[in-house]
Amino acid sequence: MIRQTYTDTSALLGRSLRHISRSPDTIITTAVMPIAFMLLFVYVLGGAIKTGTDSYVTYLLPGILVITIASGISYTAYRLFLDLQSGIFERFQSMPIARTAVLWAHVLTSVVANLISLVVVVLVALLMGFRSGAGALAWLAVAGILVLFTLALTWLAVLPGLTAKTIDGASAFSYPLILLPFISSAFVPTATMPGPVHAFAEHQPVTSIVNTIRELFAGQAIGSDLWIALAWCVGLLVVAYALAMAAYRRKMD
Repeated sequence: MIRQTYTDTSALLGRSLRHISRSPDTIITTAVMPIAFMLLFVYVLGGAIKTGTDSYVTYLLPGILVITIASGISYTAYRLFLDLQSGIFERFQSMPIARTAVLWAHVLTSVVANLISLVVVVLVALLMGFRSGAGALAWLAVAGILVLFTLALTWLAVLPGLTAKTIDGASAFSYPLILLPFISSAFVPTATMPGPVHAFAEHQPVTSIVNTIRELFAGQAIGSDLWIALAWCVGLLVVAYALAMAAYRRKMD
């Protein structure tokens, strides 16, 4: 059963990746908005923002990476919705393939596409002056956290992809996720925020993820933020996966 699921998922993943390779504008569009935010904050607003660091782009990049992921996963919901409307899910149901393979193919496609977008954003940040003292292991840890976060948000995106009534509704759910980094430590230290906003910013998942990536980039000792970030990512992943599979079973039964 596991072998069949792996084989079926690989075949469907190849199909999804071929679709993306024919329309690279998806990846370009995903990267454009985060890069625009980075340019705006570094070159327009950065001079008025005090973060206690020498390079604002280095401070800013972890939050921009989170926004890149939040922007990219909306395409998962979009592609799922289109597949449902085209009737391809029903055709797959009539074939001897693992039921979960269809969803996993969409999710893994999202991970691959988002990783490409993240690399593009990092390359632009390097051109803007981003520098890191991180070693190979620290970079691998950053990649691991970003992949885990992408998986969690992508399974969350599966829900509107399966349940939305319109194509706009399928992709619009990501807007709150894109805004969430603005109420975190992504752009300014949370200590500068007023009481209630500070409390929310300190206890939402983006802050711990951003702080952990920032510490890894700086080559600093990792504090409790790492375990909080991992707990948020794993918790979101488990809940989103369970809800997505329940919605999929209801849709297909």
